[in-house]
Amino acid sequence: MSSETANHKNDYIVRATAANGQVRAFAATTRNLVETAKERHGTSPVATAALGRLLTAGAIMGSMMKNDTDMLTLMIRGDGPLGGITVTADSHANVKGYVGNPDVMLPPKNGKLDVGGAVGIGLLQVIKDMGLKEPYSGQTMLVTSEIAEDLTYYFANSEQVPSSVGLGVLMEKDNTVRRAGGFIIQMMPFATEETISQIEENLKQVTSVTALLDQGKSPEELLTILLGNVGLEITDTIDTQFYCNCSKERVEQAVVSVGRKEIQEMINEGETIEVKCQFCNTAYHYTIEDLKRIIQRSR
Repeated sequence: MSSETANHKNDYIVRATAANGQVRAFAATTRNLVETAKERHGTSPVATAALGRLLTAGAIMGSMMKNDTDMLTLMIRGDGPLGGITVTADSHANVKGYVGNPDVMLPPKNGKLDVGGAVGIGLLQVIKDMGLKEPYSGQTMLVTSEIAEDLTYYFANSEQVPSSVGLGVLMEKDNTVRRAGGFIIQMMPFATEETISQIEENLKQVTSVTALLDQGKSPEELLTILLGNVGLEITDTIDTQFYCNCSKERVEQAVVSVGRKEIQEMINEGETIEVKCQFCNTAYHYTIEDLKRIIQRSR
């Protein structure tokens, strides 16, 4: 373990520029937050890899947003057995998410977890709520359904920002997360051909993010490998974590939405009900008294 990594027990994102501001770059280590998500949702290895990649991307993209109240949602809807992935993040890189079918099992593909097969063919949607009347929403086809390439395609098509995205989650045999992390590199509109081709050359040398993470490379080291020869300048680091802001009151909204008739039936059955937060799987219990109060309020 390098001393740099040793100081940072927590997950964090490094933000940087290169080539005198022609490039902006982000790299993250997210092992703990992906492990937390896995524990919360009891995800299978391939579901953990898929969710972990999108959580990592969400954390980095969240940290790109400017305002405290900005929210980002990433949704992948594919026809594979995973049944979709939803991730939300804020500008402080607090991130949470879930998959449709956490138990999905698939045979490995070329010795790797088959994330593309689990996701299937479909769409990636990016929603940014920046406090304006209408949230920004962009949608693209899934190109490989491996998530990193799909986001690369999204940035180029929906935001017109030439980008390179690398995401990796590596599992241990006992289904704990060994490593997780990734990077996003973006060209500014005034980036020169020379800078672009140099970075493309650097990216060709990096065959797998997972391999670099497995060597214990820190986010700083990832960026040095990718941009060290084009004047890398690290601007700051920001902590990232799996964090859900749910509460009994918030989850109550889901109870209200089932409708008065159904709530009345639950009261008649005389049993406490349990409702789980979709994002973090925390269970909230509502007693008959709670349900009566909810019905009163929804009049």
